[in-house]
Amino acid sequence: MGMVMERKKQIMKLVEINSGNFGSTGTIMNNIAHSAYEEGYDVYTFYGKSRTAIEKNPERGNFIGTILGRNFHIQISQFVPLNGCLSIVDTFFFVHKLKKIKPDLIHVHNLHNGYINIPIFMNYVKKNNIKIVWTLHDCWSFTGHCAYYDMSQCKKWKNGCNKCPALSTYPKTYVDDSKNNYRRKKKWFTSVELTLVTPSKWLLNEVKKSFLKYQKCLVINNGIDLEIFKPYESKFREIKQCEGKFIILGVALTWGERKGLDYFIRLASEFGEKYKVVLVGTTEEDIKRLPTNILAISRTENAVELAKIYSAADVFVNPTMEENFPTVNIEALACGTPVITFNTGGSSEMISNKTGISVERGNYLELIKAINYLYENRNQFTSAACVERATKYTKKNMCEEYIRLFNQMLNK
Repeated sequence: MGMVMERKKQIMKLVEINSGNFGSTGTIMNNIAHSAYEEGYDVYTFYGKSRTAIEKNPERGNFIGTILGRNFHIQISQFVPLNGCLSIVDTFFFVHKLKKIKPDLIHVHNLHNGYINIPIFMNYVKKNNIKIVWTLHDCWSFTGHCAYYDMSQCKKWKNGCNKCPALSTYPKTYVDDSKNNYRRKKKWFTSVELTLVTPSKWLLNEVKKSFLKYQKCLVINNGIDLEIFKPYESKFREIKQCEGKFIILGVALTWGERKGLDYFIRLASEFGEKYKVVLVGTTEEDIKRLPTNILAISRTENAVELAKIYSAADVFVNPTMEENFPTVNIEALACGTPVITFNTGGSSEMISNKTGISVERGNYLELIKAINYLYENRNQFTSAACVERATKYTKKNMCEEYIRLFNQMLNK
């Protein structure tokens, strides 16, 4: 059964659930699942079915539903206010599997992205009195619509959403049902006892202002694999003809306004020949927007290759407009590269005054000043200091904290 972990002597059964088995949240889920298995748990992973998941890891875990069902959920919920209330048949079969497994603990990651019927799932949890840990990777759990609200500067989620100003943001919809959706979420997520985990202190503070404030909540930082992300001898500069350049690097899974693509376009026109802007994760559509003096690299599936690009850069810049606790910042530090980031969400929590600079969100002039300062004072931001800072945010540390939490909840 894929990630079903069989033991001669069962101890505790753990179910991990996420919208996918790839990307940052999928990687976190898989890392925790593997660590729990090593600790002696019987582990089952479940995630929404997608073409990407099938191509990447068909043997790992258990799919929830079908590609057709998921596409139907996503498309219909854009026009009908039923986001999170579809996928009825798919969730029925999923819950049927859970009834056979009889989990002692369920660890949930992203419940959004059209793969699960939330009321059916939450009713199952409540009826069977199952302990549940929910890692919040964004703000979706306590808003009437959006996953983030920094760009819209909306504060309605504190008391009750209505007249949503960000319908076009993820999860995109053409119908404003934020008022009812807020009420539904409040009912779903306060009717059961949850243990909430946030990767950043920033998100913990936001949760305390929401209707989830009475649920137990703690911080467990995201972690990365330092066996992969570390300083490398890299021929990137030679191959890309960037010798002698001060490389300003940006990395994103998908680019756009939220990730600060426009800031890199402005930076490329601001700096002279001694600088080189390099962007990783660009699509053909992104490249059409970029000036010719930006080196655009498509998304790489090879983590070591990405680490070598980090290692070759002089500074990693993250002008993110909405964020929780970005692992790209940690990856850059682990490869010995200092970080300049907007103080968005928890993006600046992992840097120190010896490993990077935090800039006021959206302040372009301060961003330029920070880059110039780092260029002129590179000796203040050493590779060794960056690598040392990254050791606070390892995959090992993250998984150990989760296992400790699981053990406490199950009184092991």
